[in-house]
Amino acid sequence: MKNINMILYKRSKIIYNIRNFFLKHNILEIETPLLTKYTITDVNLFPLKLKYKDINSNSNLKMWLITSPEYHMKRLLSLSIGSIYQICHAFRNEKIGDFHNPEFTILEWYQPFYNMFDIMEFIEYFFKKISFSNFCDKISYKDIFIKKFLIDPFNTNIKQLNLILKKLNHKHLINFKNTIFDLLNLIFLIGIEPTLGKNQPIFIYHYPAHQAMLSRINKKNICISDRFECFFHGIEVGNGFCELIDSNEQKKRFDFDNFKRIQKKFSQRLIDFRFINALKSKYMPNCSGIALGLDRIIMIMLKIKKINQVIPFSFQEC
Repeated sequence: MKNINMILYKRSKIIYNIRNFFLKHNILEIETPLLTKYTITDVNLFPLKLKYKDINSNSNLKMWLITSPEYHMKRLLSLSIGSIYQICHAFRNEKIGDFHNPEFTILEWYQPFYNMFDIMEFIEYFFKKISFSNFCDKISYKDIFIKKFLIDPFNTNIKQLNLILKKLNHKHLINFKNTIFDLLNLIFLIGIEPTLGKNQPIFIYHYPAHQAMLSRINKKNICISDRFECFFHGIEVGNGFCELIDSNEQKKRFDFDNFKRIQKKFSQRLIDFRFINALKSKYMPNCSGIALGLDRIIMIMLKIKKINQVIPFSFQEC
């Protein structure tokens, strides 16, 4: 009892310091819905679904718990609100583990007129001010593959990647259905991610264009996206973008996601046109943002190994 009380006290203090940091930097705290009529189209993310019964019409409305507050926050950005942040719960229907709980706390923020490198620099400053770390390393997705395996991930082939899987003692993952993209993802997950950020956080940036998510494609090289992730002690703690604000391109990506969903025999997802229309606004700024797993940040700061030890009630206890 004493131990959990102390952890929750320290957790509260960390969150207080985070809020104080944003207050000092004139970044507005906002609140957006946790329950929404639309959800992500990404084939690799699994949201939690529920039904809302409309008493007036006696009909059931399909609703979703958010996987991130991103769509709503960008709708606010389109109103020329300026820099904003949010600390809220998010939900994902994924495997429970040392670093995963279906309900978790997210810290997400957006800064107008920042590019990808600007916001990485600001995140490094933020980490220092909340006593998470003093410095961060940076390396591109391409260069981390060259450093670890002496291959260029943008100029490779299936045979070469299968050889790496064998060297990593994961021959059983070799499958004729695997694409180059599948193999790169596997090798990154197995052979790179666990080694990242041993001594201090590290940003991996310029992910391949096919992993752009909601980030923009780099203006100088269409093979890469202006997306980055942050890792510490082999754990992903954040995912950030220079944000895509081209509504037509975003609609195409949603449509392509739904095409992939059909191929995988998943149900298609309705597109949130309020979000698409927000991107069309003349007030929508060029901006960058980051979503940080706050529970994981707290785990690392308190030197705790399991996520269920830094939250009051885990999934098994709720």
